[in-house]
Amino acid sequence: NFIDKAGIEGIEGLKSNLTIGKPELLVDIDREKAGRYGISTVQVASTLRTALFGKDISDFKVGEEEYPMQLRLQERYKYDVPSLMNQKIIYNEDGRNVAVPISAVADFTYSSTYGSVRRKDMDRVITVYSNVIEGYNSTRINGEIQAVLPGFELPEGYTYAFTGEQQEQQESMAFLGRAMMIALALILLILVTQFNSLIRPLIIIASIVFSTIGVFGGIATFKMDFIVVMTGVGIISLAGIVVNNAIVLVDYIELLKARKRKELGLEKGAFLPLDAATECIVVGGKTRLRPVLLTAITTVLGLLPLAVGLNIDFQGLFSSFAPNLYFGGPQVIFWGPMAWTVIFGLTFSTFLTLVIVPVMYRLTTLMQKRMINLMSLRKNNNGKSVDLREAHA
Repeated sequence: NFIDKAGIEGIEGLKSNLTIGKPELLVDIDREKAGRYGISTVQVASTLRTALFGKDISDFKVGEEEYPMQLRLQERYKYDVPSLMNQKIIYNEDGRNVAVPISAVADFTYSSTYGSVRRKDMDRVITVYSNVIEGYNSTRINGEIQAVLPGFELPEGYTYAFTGEQQEQQESMAFLGRAMMIALALILLILVTQFNSLIRPLIIIASIVFSTIGVFGGIATFKMDFIVVMTGVGIISLAGIVVNNAIVLVDYIELLKARKRKELGLEKGAFLPLDAATECIVVGGKTRLRPVLLTAITTVLGLLPLAVGLNIDFQGLFSSFAPNLYFGGPQVIFWGPMAWTVIFGLTFSTFLTLVIVPVMYRLTTLMQKRMINLMSLRKNNNGKSVDLREAHA
């Protein structure tokens, strides 16, 4: 009732799995009377259960076939309360059997109860659920419910939690988050091994982080739904695609710097003059511009049919020149979010790779150069106090 009155749109047929008002017949045994006759509560309960549900007592064998024999009341007495309560319980008194009706030691009352008690982790649970009207998003609806529920006062000892799709989404997000961290760690490990440096791989990893800006920006711009599983898979796969352009650019800049050192007669690994290092970065960006753009464009064009759901009947195309082209279909609902994620992220990261990566490379080069100059200055002054700002200037 509280959720209904909140005026949240998109909810269809809000229900609860708690069934109340189920008819119940309560049998109250007078233990004092039953004790006088030597009758136990188990005997009373067993007699009633046998009458209602039956009890296997033996097998009837005909040749090689066996048929179970069950003792129970006839149907006409089975649902007649007086007949149930007038059943006789046999007990032994002074060596003779005495029959006492159940009604002599027990009374009955009509009541109502729950249909069943459901538990989760030993706690009693009631589930409230509904359908979602077409055109509305279940995540958004749950978000609105979460926003209004703090105003609902629960009795002491009661709590609420979102399960179903929300729980599955949270578990999927946690799994994809771990997978993303593992992927980034493996990429970083491989890059550090190959470049024999930590700073250069961090520049490449930064391009992956920046690519997610394009993903969320594209989803927000075109007002698409964020599908947790497929969008998450797209972001993880994007990490492996985006690094290619950054690796191509950074590796070529390193190659140009090695050639420049050889040309200037410097040792391997020595720092180049800033103008020479800047020249290598500029030339590397110009040279690798076309490969980076072609790689991104071909990948985006290859994913567009999957993103828009382009369908071609190849059998009809080759047999009768009737390709029966159409867009959409059930497959685009599943694969479309992943394809659009890669397209948005790769498009945005391509421009970042051509701008941000050279800038970050230049900044790290300047920082390294300054640190080495400061360390050399301190060493040359043999521990004397020096104004580092003046020395740096």
